Amino acid sequence: MAELSGLLLVVVILALLFDFSNGWHDSANAIATVVSTRVVSPSTAVLVAGVLNVAGAFMSTAVAKMVGTGIVDPQSVTQAVVASALAGAIVWNFLTLLLGLPTSSSHALIGGLVGAALTHGGTAAVKFSGLRSVLEAMVLSPFFGFAIGLVLMVILSWVFFRVPRALALRLFSRMQLVSASFMAFSHGANDAQKAMGIITLALVSAGVLPTAEVPTWVIGSCALAMGLGTAVGGWRIVRTLGMRIVKLEPVHGFAAETGAAIVLLATAHIGLPVSTTHTITSTVMGVGAVKRLSAVRWGVTRRILSAWLFTLPGAALLATICYLFLSKLQ
Repeated sequence: MAELSGLLLVVVILALLFDFSNGWHDSANAIATVVSTRVVSPSTAVLVAGVLNVAGAFMSTAVAKMVGTGIVDPQSVTQAVVASALAGAIVWNFLTLLLGLPTSSSHALIGGLVGAALTHGGTAAVKFSGLRSVLEAMVLSPFFGFAIGLVLMVILSWVFFRVPRALALRLFSRMQLVSASFMAFSHGANDAQKAMGIITLALVSAGVLPTAEVPTWVIGSCALAMGLGTAVGGWRIVRTLGMRIVKLEPVHGFAAETGAAIVLLATAHIGLPVSTTHTITSTVMGVGAVKRLSAVRWGVTRRILSAWLFTLPGAALLATICYLFLSKLQ
C-alpha cells in the first residue's frame, strides 16, 4: 500500500465512504426485485448481494481507468478537487436515500467531479470528449435496459404461455435466485470501480503513481466498502424500486435482473461507468409495460425521472460549494 498523508488520506477515506454509500444507496438495484417477489428474505438477499458485489469488483478495472483519467486531467486537478467531488456525491446520495429516490450514484460522482474540476481549473481541467462518451452511455443505457427487459418478458411470456401458473411461479422463483446473483455481481463490476478510479486519480495527481494502473489494495478496499454498504441495505429505495413502480412476480424479477445485468456487464467490459440504478429501474419499467402501459405507476416514475435530471447539476453544485469551502481553509 502506498504511503498516504494529509489530504490524500482524506480523499481515500472519502472515496471508501462514497463506495459504502453507493452500496447502501444502490442495494435496491441488486435485491429489490427478489425481495419484492418474496423469493428470499431481505436479510439473506443483502448478505448474498454484498458478497457478490465484492466478487464483481475484481472482474475488471476498465471503468476505474475511465473515471480516473478519461473525464478530468489528473495533472490539472488537486486533492481538494477530488475531495470536494466525493463530498458532493456523498451528500447527494444521503439526501436522496432519505427521500427514498433511486437516483444514480454514478451521476452524482461524475457531476461532483466535473463541478469541482470546473471550479478549480475551468474548462481546461475537463476532458470533454471522455465526458461526452460517459454521458452518452448514461443516457442510452436506460433505453437499452427498457428494451431488453421488454423483449425478454415478451419471449418468456410466449415460451411459457401454456405452462400452469403454479409451476411457472415455482420455476421462476428458483431462476430468480440466479438472475439476482447475476445482477449483484454486475453491480459490483460496474459501480465499485468508480471509487477505484477516483482513488487512482488522486494518487496520480499527487505523484504517488506514475500511471493509472489501479493498485491491488485499492481494488480490495473499494470492493469491501461497497459490499458492506450493500449488506446494510437502503430499504426505502428497495420499496420504491421493488414495489411502487410496478407489481412484480418472479418471472418479471427474472427478466428485469437478467436484462439489467447484461447491460451492466457489457458496459463494464467496455469501460463505461453507466448508472446501475437507471438501468435496473428502466428494465423494471420495460418488464411492467409488457402487461400494459397502465401497469407501470407513472406518477412514481415521473418523481424518479425528476430526481435523475437534478442529480448531475445537484451534485456538481454541492461539490462546488465544498471546493470553495476547502479553498478558504488552505
